[in-house]
Amino acid sequence: MDRLESMQMFRRVAEMGSFSAVARQLDVARSVVTRQVAALEAHLGVKLIARSTRRLNLTAAGLAYLEKCREILSLVEAAESDLAAEGQVPRGHIRISVPFSFGLRHLTPLLLDFGTLYPEITLEVDYTDRRVNLIEEGIDLAIRITRRLAPQDVARRISVCRMLVVAADDYLRRRGEPRRPEELIDHECFGYVPAAPSSWPFVVDGETRAFPIRSRLLANNGDALLDAAIRGLGITSAPSFIAAAAVEAGSVRPILTDYAQPELGIYAVFPGNRYVPRRVRVLVDYLAERIGPEPYWDALPLFRTAPQATLLGGGGRRARGR
Repeated sequence: MDRLESMQMFRRVAEMGSFSAVARQLDVARSVVTRQVAALEAHLGVKLIARSTRRLNLTAAGLAYLEKCREILSLVEAAESDLAAEGQVPRGHIRISVPFSFGLRHLTPLLLDFGTLYPEITLEVDYTDRRVNLIEEGIDLAIRITRRLAPQDVARRISVCRMLVVAADDYLRRRGEPRRPEELIDHECFGYVPAAPSSWPFVVDGETRAFPIRSRLLANNGDALLDAAIRGLGITSAPSFIAAAAVEAGSVRPILTDYAQPELGIYAVFPGNRYVPRRVRVLVDYLAERIGPEPYWDALPLFRTAPQATLLGGGGRRARGR
């Protein structure tokens, strides 16, 4: 029995939760997978997996062994990868999942430039706002924009994402401009889903409070919501990486600029506690450098003149009750 190969097989089964799924991924018969795990259990003298007709669960011994397997295999993969890469240009395939709007507007040009710099690296990009399971779907890297990572996420923060509340002058002339967050309930707003569609957060006296809105349109794409605002149909809260160009062009303008919305982080998320291949580390370093801790789209003149509370996540002004 090849010990490392059996440990790798056990890890795959444990992480994917299915013998059949592992067999499909490796393009082997299911019996090959089950025999290898059974041989490992026989060698160790303990049951690692409790099998049933419906589901697969790790035993207490299996859970403990899985953590050790991850540590050992990560070290082995790191040693082999670093030795193979020494003195060589990065090479290999990277599967990356990116948010749809952010990917199209900003990551696509950066990834194309990266491909020119590193011709031995091939990229496969999945544009989706769905939260993918990196291990099950074989994703090497996911870019996520969020205020809160999941507890199991292994991630590196790349940059910051700021929010702008924007509307077209045509709408504001017709309906008036809200001066405080609590006035949003009297306006037509466009809410992003799956985030809370019935309220928007603002920082008030150092604490984040949710202010109710009436959503005329709900969508899971920020560009669609911005387009509705540009058409003068209402107000939207959009990431600056989506809204900055429209503000610069005069299609919409920021409102409620005395009140900050909580910032989000832009993160590179990796699959579990596995070793991160050099080619993936090189890509993440490149994106972090090109985007910058203060992202380049926030360097537009509107960010140099707007109040600091809005742009830098300051405490904002006091929002009075209705």
